[in-house]
Amino acid sequence: MDIDAFPIWVIFLGTVLIVLGAIEIGYLIGQNTHRRSEGEKEGAVSGMSGAILGITAFILAFSFSIVANRFDTRKSLVIEDANALRTAYARTAFLPAPARADSQRLLRRYLDIRTRFLRQGEVDEAQIRSVLQETDQLQRRLWDIAVGNVPRDDIGALYLESLNEVAAIHASRVTVGLQARVPHMIWLALLGLLILGMASIGYLTGISGSRRSKATVMLAIAFSTVITMTAGLDRPGAVVVPQHALLDVQRYIEGVPPPVD
Repeated sequence: MDIDAFPIWVIFLGTVLIVLGAIEIGYLIGQNTHRRSEGEKEGAVSGMSGAILGITAFILAFSFSIVANRFDTRKSLVIEDANALRTAYARTAFLPAPARADSQRLLRRYLDIRTRFLRQGEVDEAQIRSVLQETDQLQRRLWDIAVGNVPRDDIGALYLESLNEVAAIHASRVTVGLQARVPHMIWLALLGLLILGMASIGYLTGISGSRRSKATVMLAIAFSTVITMTAGLDRPGAVVVPQHALLDVQRYIEGVPPPVD
């Protein structure tokens, strides 16, 4: 099952229900065991429950670390993208007049679609495909213009180098932002461990003869919040990386002074 098929809020509510349901099932089984026999000791169950919850917390922390580090990488790539585009735009001065104007127009268009995510907020898969397709077309047109018009000397090679860097950073952004995902196996393992861990808490409560605790709701919300944050950071377009560096380049090209703050 693809986790991307569910909206983020559905993942949060679904996780809350799964946690509460697992605790309730474990509680009912524990109560039944407690009524039939007092041989089940709380100490042994508590140790096993703690071990399961510890493994669950480890997998959850591992998954969150993956997506958090990738989010930082995505932010760094935005800055690299902005620097590469600023350099490429400046080096269009090496081109003859007609090609220079065409290249600058294409780079302005390129910048516009790079900042589209910032203006639209959350984007869907169709919008992402559209942006990737248009980006690929612009890169090909920029390269064709450069090959046909760039001077055959070291100065012209600088412009070709800047276009190569723009393309390379774009490929890195696609790989890190869209293709690198938390494997489904980890999500399935996390779900299974979460159910077992919550059921063990309910079972421990049941065999101890205690009543249901209202704190289980807080526990469910806490786990669901972290899992939802992990899923949101992992999903393309759910958490948009700030594009301020690209916006600064856009202002530079348009001759607009940067904001004071």
